Amino acid sequence: MSKHTALPESELSLAALRGDCARMAPHWTAPARSALVAVKPPLINGVTVPPSSARLIDAMSEYGD
Repeated sequence: MSKHTALPESELSLAALRGDCARMAPHWTAPARSALVAVKPPLINGVTVPPSSARLIDAMSEYGD
């Protein structure tokens, strides 16, 4: 487990996050690629995002601009 997981979300840096991901990448397997099928908008409903995930994504805006 990374030492960064114990820090509050606001103290995580993009470099630390990328480093954690790079260390975990060898442990992940990717499924075989399949053809993408569009989902009709009326079928996309009931999606919920946990508050902690929403805060993390909201804080990432500083890296995208």
